[in-house]
Formats: sequence, C-alpha cells, structure tokens
Amino acid sequence: MRAFLAATALLCLANGSLARAAPAQAPVPVDLAPQVPPAAYAPAHQGGIAAHAMVAAANPLAVSAGVAVLKAGGNAVDAAVAMQAVLGLVEPQSSGLGGGAFLLYYDARTRRVTAYDGRETAPAGASPNQFLGADGKPVPFAEAVLGGSATGVPGAIAMLEMAQRQHGHRAWKRLFAAAHRLASDGFIVSPRLAGMIAGASPEAAAPDARAYFTRPDGQLMQAGDRLRNRAYADTLDRIAAHGAAGLLAGPVGEAIVARVAQGPRPSSMTLADLSAYRPHTSEALCRPWQPAGLPPYVVCTPQAPSGGVALQEALGVLARTDIAAHGPHDATGWYEMAQASRLAYADRDRYVGDPAFVQVPTAGLLAPDYLTARARLIGDVAAPVSYGMPAGAPCIASTAPCPAPDATPEPGGTSHIVIIDTHGNVVSMTTTVESIFGSGRMVGGFFLNNQLTDFSFSPVQSDASPAANALAPGKRPRSSMAPVIVLAPDGRFVAALGSPGGSAILAYNLKGLVGLLAWHLPPQVVTGMPNLVGRGNAYSADPFPPALTAALAARGVVLETSRGEASGLQVVAARPGRHGGYEGGADPRREGLARGF
Repeated sequence: MRAFLAATALLCLANGSLARAAPAQAPVPVDLAPQVPPAAYAPAHQGGIAAHAMVAAANPLAVSAGVAVLKAGGNAVDAAVAMQAVLGLVEPQSSGLGGGAFLLYYDARTRRVTAYDGRETAPAGASPNQFLGADGKPVPFAEAVLGGSATGVPGAIAMLEMAQRQHGHRAWKRLFAAAHRLASDGFIVSPRLAGMIAGASPEAAAPDARAYFTRPDGQLMQAGDRLRNRAYADTLDRIAAHGAAGLLAGPVGEAIVARVAQGPRPSSMTLADLSAYRPHTSEALCRPWQPAGLPPYVVCTPQAPSGGVALQEALGVLARTDIAAHGPHDATGWYEMAQASRLAYADRDRYVGDPAFVQVPTAGLLAPDYLTARARLIGDVAAPVSYGMPAGAPCIASTAPCPAPDATPEPGGTSHIVIIDTHGNVVSMTTTVESIFGSGRMVGGFFLNNQLTDFSFSPVQSDASPAANALAPGKRPRSSMAPVIVLAPDGRFVAALGSPGGSAILAYNLKGLVGLLAWHLPPQVVTGMPNLVGRGNAYSADPFPPALTAALAARGVVLETSRGEASGLQVVAARPGRHGGYEGGADPRREGLARGF
C-alpha cells in the first residue's frame, strides 16, 4: 500500500498537483487500513493526490479544462459546465449537449447537498405505445434507438445553467473557452473513441455518425487523427451568449425538431416542448450507513427517477450484513454485494419511475424494518429473488395491481465527473446521451440522445398491470444514474463517486462505496477492482481470480465473464495530511485521470 501511495504521489508531483497548504475546510479522512490488494486488481496509475482541489473525469482534456477553471477562481459548478462542454466534444459516445444528467452539489459552507435533475422529458405528443410494433409487440432495441422518437428533450445544459446561476462564481460565457478551442482547432481522437467509431453499435453506423467520423480519404477516423468540429463551436457560441435557450430555441432548437421529425420512426417533438423544459432541484436523498465495525457515514444520492433509491436500498441491505469483515480477497463480501443488488434491482424494476407520474414508495423501500426483512433473504446459497411489498406500494395502498416488472435495456453510453474546488464545494455528476453516440443523429455538431428508450417498451403486461416506467407525455424516464456524495454525521465531506454503465451503475457504485468505506482501499484501487453485477438470476462480471470464482460458484453465483463489465468509476476522497487534502482515482477501463493542485 505504501508503494502504491508513493508511486501515486510521484505521479501527481510530476503533474504539478501537490501543494503544501491544507484545504480551506478540514474534510473527514477515510481510514486506509494496511491491506494490500491482490495483484490482479492493480490498475494503471491514473489516480492522484492534491492539497487544494481535485477533478476526476473519463478524458484528460476534460480534466485539464476543469482544473484550469478552478485555478482561475471558478468553483465546482463552473468547472462542471466547462468539463461537460469538453466531454460532449471529445467523448461524444457518452454524453453531450444533446443529453441529460443528474448532479449533486455539496456546499461546504452550509454542509448541505442539493440534487439537480436534468433528465430528459418525453414530448407532449409522445405515446405510451410508441415502441410497440404493428403486432403489439416491442420493436427491437436496435430499431427503436435509431428513430427520431427515441429522443427526449435535452436537459443537461438547462440543469447546469440552473446550478451555475445559483452557485457559480465565474461568468457563464467564459466557461466554454476550452471546448470552443478544441472544436475549432481540433482534438486528437483517443483510442477509446476510435474503438467506438469502428464498433458494431447501430448508432456508430448511422448516417450522421458515419459522415462525421469519415476522413476525406473515405476511411473512418482512427486514434491519433485530428478531428475538427466547427459546428460544435458555433453551438457553444450560442449557449455562451444565451444560456440553455441557445440550445433549446433559435436555429439549434429548430434543427433539433427538424432532425427528430425525420424517419424512420419520427418524433412529435416541437419547439414548444423544448421551450417548456425545466430542470428540477430538490434536497438530496441522504441516508445513514453504518455496517457493523464501521464509523457512521451519510450517503447522498439524487431522488427518483434516478438510480439513487435502488442504490440506497442495496446499501441499507448491506448494512445488515457483515460486509466490513471480509474484503476484496474474500468471496463472502462479493456474494453479499451481489445479493443486495439483486434485491434492490427486483424492487426498482417494479416500483421506480418518475414521481411526478407514479407513486414511488421511497420511504417504504428504505424503512429499517423493510431493509431488515430484505436482508434476511440472503442465505448461504443464492436463491431466486422477487420484489417485496414496502409500505406505500400502490398495490398496498389501493386495490390497484402492483406495477409490472420492467427490464428496460440501458446501454452504457454515459460518463461521470467529480469536482472539488478550493472552497471545499463538491460536484458529483453523471451525464449521458444514453446509448453509444445516443441515437446516432446529429445537429449543431453534437449527438441527440435516445433517452426515451429508457422507458418500458411495454406499458402494461398481459395481466393489465401497469409499468411504473411506462412512457407518458412530459414524463422523465427512469434512470440508473446515481451520483454519490458521502458525508460524516456532522456534514463534513468524506468522498464522492459515480460511474456510467447503464443498468449496471447500481452495482458499480455499490462496489465503489464498499471498497472505499468498508474495505479501506485507496480510490485508484477501488476503481480498478473487478465488477460483479447481480440482477435477476444472472451474474455478469469481470474475470475474478480462480479461487474467488470457484468459491462464488459454490454459493450459487456462477459468473458470466464473456463480455466483462464496462464501468467508469471516478472517485475522490478526503485525505488530509502530509500527502495532500484529496486522493482521487479514475477507472482504468477508460481513459480518465484524477488531477488537482
């Protein structure tokens, strides 16, 4: 462990990220036990240590933009705006101007966490049956994702504008300079982006995507090529001058409406839908977490329709196990995590949707007696799981049927950033265009989302039971995105994290929290640990050491490792002391960094 920390410190020193002064407000350190991780978990040294401020994201160009804003006196929200603008250009397979996001903001002065919901909405003319074919059956996902009707009203920029207006320090128009320069002068295509361009996803083969990523010689862009996007720079100019209205109205808004109205599967979206969009803000969903043997923490996530409710349920179940007594070497810890996530997924798939449209029994799902009852279902060997009956469930409170199960496909075209500024304010934001390159359609130099395919394709089941996540006009689709901020009981900052990964985000974040808080591992080691996703009766995973794989199989957890699990965890934790104020990690499965000063 000392060798790991020494190597990380040297890496940060080489990047100018160490400073002598302590952070303005002393955060709460997470204890680093002297536990050396297995060699199979050792990731590339993408992590860092810093004294004053830190940024973690999936692309180094976005990290540089965020650090520059912080050094210039901007705060965490200012940096988030700049980083999103860069990510939408250099990592367009994951997020962008045409997508949505959930953001948590920790105010170091008040020690409060605010949640911002920038989830996309369905147009007023959307139909619950729009993803059903003429035979009444759901259309194939690869067909639905390419249609204009897959796109929801973009929300990420409107959400960032709201948060920046409330908390930002710098002028809005000054936050797009880095992205504008990269778009105008060009940026170097990274290996990950090149792989997505040449990948087998239907969106990568869509006409707009192929036109954008094809070189003058007729070949697809490759790693090392320079890609210019002057249309993106022009769109940034409009957003810089007019805020979200520069995207949702005027020429860009008109282009969005015109593009989604084209076939196949055209959308009913209008300019009125765009102008009616409003981001939501609320208190974060914060719950205490203290498994046996650990100090108390407070874990904060967004409210529904995010994945925060399900993540909080899984954590609540784990708090009733001996998870802290095991560690990454021990199959029991992985087994308990997998079972907790299965129980949470079973409930989420029944009950979670947009709370403006359906009754989400959040209090019942997180009630201590309910969590205890769910935890008792974890036996010595994995058994089939089903949804529970929490207080407030619609089928308890009335004669209505329980919501139908919803196994909506959620591809992993998403990204996450963590930012801590020099004042101790924190942003944890998960941002997305849904699938790889969204719907594959472009306007103004950016990709449009396919977020409406996150709704249940079947609004009702054969027994007429409704899906909580059925599509409706103006509704936000259920999401797995669940940015996290962890506090001490007195409100001091402990850690922030989050991951992309479609429906697996719940399991990725759960692993991150367990590795960091219960197993006392440094952030960069946490990001590089293997992933294990238990949902239903299936367990998908990265390759585990043979002994762990065999021990899990003996308990009924047979790992399917053929595709691996493509997480993208970003983690920053408080580390006051001689090494610096913060320590960060970036998932080695992606190209990110954790850097600061």
